[in-house]
Amino acid sequence: MPVTPLQQRTSSAAWVRGIADLFAAEGLPITELFAQADIDLASLQHPQTRVDVDRVSRLWDAAAARYDQPGLGLDRQLAARYGNLDLVGHALASGPNLLEGFKHLDRHMALISDATTFTMEREPRGYWLVLNHIGASRPIPRQRVEFAVLTLLTLCRWLTRRELEPLAVDLVTPPPANDARYRAAFGLLPRFGQPVNRFLMAGADLLLPIPTHNPNLWALHEKLVETELGQLGQLQVSHKVRNEIARILHRGEPRREDVAAHLNLTDRTLQRRLQAESVSYQQLLDETRRELAQQYLSDARRSLAEVADLLGFADQSNFFRACKRWFSMPPGQYRAHVLGPTPATASQRAAPPPR
Repeated sequence: MPVTPLQQRTSSAAWVRGIADLFAAEGLPITELFAQADIDLASLQHPQTRVDVDRVSRLWDAAAARYDQPGLGLDRQLAARYGNLDLVGHALASGPNLLEGFKHLDRHMALISDATTFTMEREPRGYWLVLNHIGASRPIPRQRVEFAVLTLLTLCRWLTRRELEPLAVDLVTPPPANDARYRAAFGLLPRFGQPVNRFLMAGADLLLPIPTHNPNLWALHEKLVETELGQLGQLQVSHKVRNEIARILHRGEPRREDVAAHLNLTDRTLQRRLQAESVSYQQLLDETRRELAQQYLSDARRSLAEVADLLGFADQSNFFRACKRWFSMPPGQYRAHVLGPTPATASQRAAPPPR
């Protein structure tokens, strides 16, 4: 029996319109592609339209199948032109510098897509800008992932009007057969098969002034973004907690007090606010794990041991028990149910049996 997603994750009409324009610029038949993905192309003219993320993935899959070369979307000029951030982009362009603007992008990303999380991680050379995806029930095409990362990088260049280059790039996608387009797009060869998508920017680059900075416009745009987030129900503490759990889960099971600290709350305040929303931290942790399990298990490239690690389980037996509770079947059986009958992979055959 199919599992109903816990929450429908969506992308904005503006972002998906940008993808349509990108495909048109590449000479692809967008009318056919959108029909194949079951997306109403005309509806994207309405700003309030939101598109289910699995349909967005089907759109990228359909386009990649029609594209006669690898690296669809891996073009700096096209990413700069068609990575449509709409109101969020206007807010960033009004800010004083990238560092301050991206502190707001942490919570504003949901306006572009609540299936994508963004955060910054400081290190001695500067900051890692980290993107993660959540809420899909089918494999996320590599083209969709890589275009999102490249769009964020080109945004840094466009906002500062400087030819900024990353110090390093990590991608969750596997190594390509030909890496030439990746080197051209990112300015260096990314490390592939990493736990998260991220790139490292020098601290000095993030402090460069944005030429279009306007304090009054920045305040206005911030207010407009917050209003739209409120209308989408994205300002609840529970939503922020789930995004933070998804961001750090691959490091191990996150403690509630650590999540509270990242949200600039005390542990007691976080508990009180979650109680006001009639939800517990443990419930949010379990729901986030289930949502990510659906996504990871739909990707046959990931071994069951890898999925257990990404979900923060200390051992696979806990993962097996959780899957039986979520899906009424162990993970290997759930994967076979989602993907259809396929020969068992070596990693699945080697996985220990459920206890």
